[in-house]
Amino acid sequence: MTVPATATTTTTTTATDLPRITAAARRARLVLRHRLAPSLREETAEAVAEALVGLHATDPATVFLAAAARMRAPTAPAIDRSLYEAGCASGGPALERIRCMRRTMFVVPAGLAPAVRSATTGPAAGRHRTEAAARLRTELGWDERRYAAVEQEVLAAFAARGRATAAQLAADVPALREQLVVSPGKPYESRQRASTPVLGVLAAEGRIRRFRPAGSWTSAQFHWAPARPLPQLPAAEARTVLARRYLKAFGPVTLDDLKWWTGWTVTDTRKALAATGAGAVALDEGTGYLLHEDLEQLLEPGPRAAEPTAALLPGLDPTAMGWRHRDWYLDPAHTAHLFDRNGNIGPTVWWDGRIIGAWAQRADGRIVHHLLTDPGPAARAAVRTETDRLAGFLDGTRVTPCYRTPLERRLATGH
Repeated sequence: MTVPATATTTTTTTATDLPRITAAARRARLVLRHRLAPSLREETAEAVAEALVGLHATDPATVFLAAAARMRAPTAPAIDRSLYEAGCASGGPALERIRCMRRTMFVVPAGLAPAVRSATTGPAAGRHRTEAAARLRTELGWDERRYAAVEQEVLAAFAARGRATAAQLAADVPALREQLVVSPGKPYESRQRASTPVLGVLAAEGRIRRFRPAGSWTSAQFHWAPARPLPQLPAAEARTVLARRYLKAFGPVTLDDLKWWTGWTVTDTRKALAATGAGAVALDEGTGYLLHEDLEQLLEPGPRAAEPTAALLPGLDPTAMGWRHRDWYLDPAHTAHLFDRNGNIGPTVWWDGRIIGAWAQRADGRIVHHLLTDPGPAARAAVRTETDRLAGFLDGTRVTPCYRTPLERRLATGH
């Protein structure tokens, strides 16, 4: 795919002889690569995940809404089948839900899952276990032997049940009900069961995985199940595979973008980037990188254009969270309205590769939106069409983002 015809004149050569790619060209490429144009929508959730490398899955609803926004005729049961039923050559689901980039939950194509895990979770999983063991020792007095014994009891409970919620496991393993203090001394101090760090470590190590929610597809209460073993790849090889996939979907990107998105060290990021053979280009933020085959397409005359495109994307959508530097698709003045204090983005409204507003669902199920900039009558009409399309997909289902942002809260309450 190449950039729309409207962006062909925006790729030039700088004084340093680096091909220059402007923000307009990058937005046009975003629309194409991220399947936001109606003509480029996919048939399945796994095809969407392939295009985007993976879908953020910290909020269960994000997976469904991000996939639906890019599918021709999305339904919740079809997305559910991709997540939980056999659909790939290995006999497992077409999509794998794993903790990976920046120690957060993603849904990735099953075929890519070994590389993603090997590239991101090796050292992180070790740190996760060390940190959990320290907490359990300090707060509950669990020594190494005690922690190991509890883990064995948990794994035995899985062997007996097949899959279980955290509450069911706590009924089988009483130690999981012991209480830990979260953020002691802070105004938001709270308590959690020992099951949270214990199951979190097993998930980070790829020994268990999240299975179907205990309720609807929007529920954050879910079952755990034994994970399908994934082959372990050499870390450097896996990082090269993942960096190349990221560049294909998100390029051009800066070194900072790749480091932030993966959670790698600067050294590992530089090595992986070099191993992809990507070429340097000039961006507004500085030096960027793009795969050579994609740069050649950008420079071809008469590239294909995408139709004007509106999209309603969910909180934590992979497009909105795909780059560390965002000024080329997000007005910095709008950041405070669209992000929470921890840097999580809420539901957004897009027009031609740029964020122009936010949307929310009210208690009566109605989808409402607010535009932070006026994109014109054609864009406003397209946004209304996408609003109707989203309402049709939800079909009465209520969705509240896990991470509430200032504008989303105001829209949801009408205040």
